[in-house]
Order: sequence, then structure tokens, then C-alpha cells
Amino acid sequence: MTMKTILFKKYNFWLVTSLLIVLTSCKDQFLEEVPKSTLTTDVYYKTEAGFEDLVRSCYPLLRNIHQNRVLVLNGTDIFSSQGGWNPSAVNGKENQPSLFDVYDARFNATLPEIQSLWQLLYAEIARTNTVVSRADAITTMNATLKDTRLSEAKFLRALCLFYAVQQWGDIPMPLTETTTPQKDFPRVPAADVYKQIITDLLDCEAKLPVVASNYGRITKGTAQFLLARVYLTRGWNYNNSLGGTNADFDLALQYADKIIDAYPLATNYSDLFPKRSNNPLTQYTGAQNDKNAEIVFSVQYNTDVLTNKTDPAFTQDAAGGNDLHSKFGPSGEGFIGSKGRTTDYNRCLGVHQINTATYRFFDPDNDTRYAHNFVSVGYALSAVKDYKPLPLSNANLKVSFAAGDTVLLCRPWNKPATTLADRGIDLGGKKNYAVVNTDEYGGGYPIDNSGLNIQAPLMWKFWQPGIPYGDAYGTFNECIFRSAEAYLIAAEAIVKGAKGGKLGGAEVYYNRILDRALGTKKGTDPKCAAVPENQKSLETASYRATASNITIDLILDERAREFMGEYSRWFDLKRTGKLVDRVKKYNPWVKGQSISDKHYLRPIPQSEIDLSFPAMKQNPGY
Repeated sequence: MTMKTILFKKYNFWLVTSLLIVLTSCKDQFLEEVPKSTLTTDVYYKTEAGFEDLVRSCYPLLRNIHQNRVLVLNGTDIFSSQGGWNPSAVNGKENQPSLFDVYDARFNATLPEIQSLWQLLYAEIARTNTVVSRADAITTMNATLKDTRLSEAKFLRALCLFYAVQQWGDIPMPLTETTTPQKDFPRVPAADVYKQIITDLLDCEAKLPVVASNYGRITKGTAQFLLARVYLTRGWNYNNSLGGTNADFDLALQYADKIIDAYPLATNYSDLFPKRSNNPLTQYTGAQNDKNAEIVFSVQYNTDVLTNKTDPAFTQDAAGGNDLHSKFGPSGEGFIGSKGRTTDYNRCLGVHQINTATYRFFDPDNDTRYAHNFVSVGYALSAVKDYKPLPLSNANLKVSFAAGDTVLLCRPWNKPATTLADRGIDLGGKKNYAVVNTDEYGGGYPIDNSGLNIQAPLMWKFWQPGIPYGDAYGTFNECIFRSAEAYLIAAEAIVKGAKGGKLGGAEVYYNRILDRALGTKKGTDPKCAAVPENQKSLETASYRATASNITIDLILDERAREFMGEYSRWFDLKRTGKLVDRVKKYNPWVKGQSISDKHYLRPIPQSEIDLSFPAMKQNPGY
């Protein structure tokens, strides 16, 4: 389905009924199932109840959009589609890199992921335009409530336009409901898109409540947060095409300060994500709390997995719940003593692989985010007798494991195993389990030379225990905006020349986030790898900010630590003009790397060009 098809469709009865199926029924959530029948849209949407349902129907697509992460995470400095140059088990040749990692000729206008994201964003824009166009017909609704609901739709339209204009530059910008077939959707200059986004968001800020009537709805703070992001992005003025000026950085700082005032940081970084134990045998089984004062806006899910389907109108993305727990590699299913496909380690598809340099951005000893994000120890979940580890030194050696024994230890980058006494018996060492150094995560420790489990630490930042085994059964809300980012928006704006920060200089804002991550070691001087891209280097560098050392790269490193896996990384690199440099520096797929400045914009989907008249012009270089 193309954008044209989406915009041709009149949002009639199915839009209410089918979308309401996916809406959560918990009373503390904002989406309630309200079955309707024997009504047409022209009649129903003129009623207060119909208008309420029309606005509700705009929320479910947020699930689909934010599960479409490949273009936002992969092929950046911290994530790849594959972890390294592992030899093929079939012919001994190196695996072909993913097109998302090397940006070669395969990265083109026919990619399904590009078509899918375009389709989802414009589907949401079309739904919100239906709300905007039909609002005048609602005459019985309380004026304040009507303004609130209309502002919710305008915010969602602004959010999708913001995502789209960053991905594609000049884009079509329909602002009213389309009720008749059209083929002419001209691309609008990016500067005009930004003007519209800001106009809508300022209107939303004035009319939205501070606290929503139902948890999960858009609020004044949600609009203020997006204004901070938009002003920051426009201030960078990509390719002199956004209409930005230095005044935008001042406005980004002002709005960041508003968020900081209203949304206090969580006490601990781990408080923002599902509570769990790293050891499945002592797994946490209590209640989860995904409502934290730091969270400005999140995509809503329900504690009942059966009601968490994404929008059924888009079957390729109709997942069934939050899938963050299953998208990051590697998996624990293959550990010695594994029980197979169970909820113990659940499902890890490895769609997003952590680049080796990413581990080296952290101080493993002092930064609590390292321990939360990565699980460095693998356990046997059941006993295993006379396991043959295929050691290089003794082909007849066997070892047994009891349930709960360690089967894998991933050493932190700053404390590699350097002697045989510290290595596993599979390499002639003394340990009954595999011991892997960081420089071996990318294939330097060949799997076919070992019978033990050789892999990188599990990426468990979003891992949720106790849900059914599968790739989309998470029930925890997916955070999209949180005030920690406002601190780093402020720091970035000040580095770019903004004045008048309430907390002081850029380093003060930056260090507030760092000190939260240091926990009881607040105020200490954490050390990352001085040369993250050199997997063997043990040279260190401080990542505490001072007035003299804070730079955009320092802030991007901190964003990598704080927001890894959240829906932002490509946008951060695009905004700051650091995409090409940092991908070449930190992405492990250096052979055949073809990324260039043209990749700051995505290709317009070919299907959209083919169906438009006059034909939509493709972005340069594609």
C-alpha cells in the first residue's frame, strides 16, 4: 500500500471498529474498547463519542512506527545488522555484510524497510488529518476538551512529519483529509515542513493540559519536549535547507529547561526499564512499573498480552506487543544446559547487533548502565554431564555442569583475560566455562575451534521476564521521550552557542545524567576506551565533562550510553552531521564501506515515484 492508496482511503467504519480491537482495556490506560455497529463515518464522527474514537484511532500506529527501527538503529556507530566478519560455516568465506551496514548499491529506493516506514508515517498523517478536517463539525463537545483532542492529533501529525523530514528532506505535506483519488503530492521544501511542525506544536503547547485525562495521552510537556528536539535540529540547519538560525538553539535550551523543571530524573537508570535478574534461576517475578516521573511520553502497551496487537491494517507490522526484548542480539538459548525455547532467556533475534566499540564507550566498573544494559555471565539452567568442550589442548577432556553453573563469562574491555589460568579449558585454560575478551566478540575467537558458547554479552536493556516466549509479547510501555534527553539537548544547544541555561554551562547538564549513571560513585571520574575502535587498546579517557572539554562528540558518546536502543540514534547522527565520520570510525563493517554524504537522506520509495504524477523527484545519488 502506497501513500497515495492510504490517502485515497476514506476512514470509514473499519477505522473505528478494527482499531478499537487493539486498544487496551485497562482503566488506568487511555485506550478503551468501545465496540460500534451500524454507523457510518459521516454520521458517527459528527458525534462527541465518534470524535473521541477518531482521535483514539490515531494512537495505535505509534506501535507500528516505533517497531520499525532498522533505519534508526542499524548502520550507525553503535548498532549493526551483523556483529562482525565471521567466517561462513559452509565455505569458509567471509559473510556478505548487510546493506544497512555498508550502504552499498543495495541501499536503494526499492528497500521494503524504506517503503514500510514511509507508509506508516503517512498513514498516521492521514488519520490525524481526518481529525483536523472533521473537528469543525463537532458542535456539542466542550470547547476545551475539543481543543485538547484536536491538539493530540496535531501533535501526532507533527511527530510523523518530523520523522519523515529528517529521513527524506523535502517531502509531501498533506494537511487535510483526502477524500478523492489524487496522484499529485508535490514535495514541500524542508524549511516549510519545519515551519508547519513548529506552528502545530506551539498551538498544542497552548491548548494541551499539563496532566492528561488518561495516562498515555499527549500533554503540554509532550509538545514542549518535541519543540526542544525540533528547534535543536533546525538550528543545525542541515545543508542550509531547514531555515534554521542560531536563535533555534536558544529556543531548544529554553524548552529543555521546561522539561527538566517538570519531569524529575528517576533515581536510578534501571528504574526506567523492566525489573529483572540477570540469572534466570533467580528471576524476578514481581510486578512491573512503567510509569516513572522522568517519562514524558511513551507508546502504550497493556499487561494483558492478548490486547497488545499492533494495528491490524498493517499486517507486516502487526506484532502483538512490545518487541524490544527480542530484537537485540545475541541469544542465551544456546547456552550449555539451556532448556531451549523458553521464557528463561526468551527470544533474541539479533536484528540489532552491538558494535564492539559500543562496549568500550562505558566504564564497566563504575557506570551502572553497563551492568544493566549487558549480561556478561551465562548460566546452565539444567545439569549437563560429560560435556565435551573440544579443547585445543586435550581432545578427550569432558566437563560436567550443575544447574546454576557459569557457562560463559564475557570479560569487560578494560580487564581482558591475559593468561591461560584466566581462560576456559576449550582454549587450554583452567576454567570450565568459556572466557571471552571484547576483541573476540566480532569473530576473533572462532566458534568452530570451541565447543563452549562463544558470544558477546546479552543486550538486556529492555528484557522483560515472565512474558510468553516470542518476539512480540512484551507488555512494558516503550519510552519515546524522557527528561534525561532534555539535559543533553540543553548541553548540545549550549555548545552550539545558546545562552541562559538555568543550570549553568553545558558540562553541568551533561554531568547530571552521568552522575545518575554512576549511582553511589557520583562525582567520580569514569573512564572509557580512549580509542574505542581499537579493540585491543587498553588506553583510557575520562568522560566526565568540563567547561573546556565538552564537545558534540562527547555528548554523542553520552547519548550512546544513555539511549542505546531507544528510537533516536540515526536522528542524532544526522542532526549533528556526524553520521559518515562515526560510521566509518566505529562500525565494524569497514570492508566495502560505501557510506557517503548522500546517505544523510534516504531514497524516496520507488513505488511512490512510480505512482505519482507528475513524477516525484528522487533524492540525489539514488
